[in-house]
Amino acid sequence: MPVRVPNTLPAVEELREENIFVIDENRASTQDIRPLRIAVLNLMPMKLMTETDLLRLLSNSPLQIELDLVLPDDHHWTNTPREHIEEFYKTFDEIKQNNYDGFIVTGAPVEMVNFEDVDYWEQLEEVFEWSKRHVTSTIYICWAALAGLYHNYGIKKYPLPRKLSGVFPHYVVQKNNPLLRGFDDEFYVPHSRHSEARRADIIAEPRLSIIAESPVSGPYIMMARNGREIYITGHSEYSPTTLDFEYHRDLEKGLNPSIPKNYYQDDDPTKPPMVRWRGHANLLFSNWLNYFVYQETPYNLSDIR
Repeated sequence: MPVRVPNTLPAVEELREENIFVIDENRASTQDIRPLRIAVLNLMPMKLMTETDLLRLLSNSPLQIELDLVLPDDHHWTNTPREHIEEFYKTFDEIKQNNYDGFIVTGAPVEMVNFEDVDYWEQLEEVFEWSKRHVTSTIYICWAALAGLYHNYGIKKYPLPRKLSGVFPHYVVQKNNPLLRGFDDEFYVPHSRHSEARRADIIAEPRLSIIAESPVSGPYIMMARNGREIYITGHSEYSPTTLDFEYHRDLEKGLNPSIPKNYYQDDDPTKPPMVRWRGHANLLFSNWLNYFVYQETPYNLSDIR
């Protein structure tokens, strides 16, 4: 799916080098079609990396996507150049009158903080409520999944004794769910987090269903409201080098991180990563766009309810 992005967005050049189809605003304006409108609330610290990871998965199919990058109002972001944010991002206040076919909320490096103590938590709760009326289908990733489960269903977040980092085997629970169409019975997913939502709490909530999980990393994908809410605790969007970047960043900070499991060849960080999640990641996002966005969204976005 060609993603319509500003001509100067840094991710564009990298994706084109990978033969991934992105379309600039000049060319997109000549095509007489109604693109899917997708917004990304990017809470990750390394925003350029996250933009590239997500654009890689939203690309390469026949339809056109119009993308809005969004941030909470009045929060100071320290790991991304101010010029980049000013040029490519909108505040939630600037887009909250819009409707979107799809919405993605990323993870955030605030897992060790109580939800209510996160400085943008009040606005994030507003965003969660807004999405129920303005978006056809929303994906919540990693910390955002835990935050969404807490806000929407009261599911508690529990700290892990040590950071969960690595690439773990997962299993399909609902084999007929369109989101997992084409998946193998066993597939791999990267995880990188300090906390979890417990399976017992999730299955006790009748409005939620687990559609994929892992015996190591726990529930992976939960769904509610017939796919209008999708909660993903892992990082299927990660590039081959993202876990390596995080591991060496934590080493430099003196945090004594564990070596990400099942990631480096022979679990040896001097060797390159062994990538075995990209096929499922591409299938996950293409299934979401097809079955839960494109086939469900009204032609007139104002009809979203």
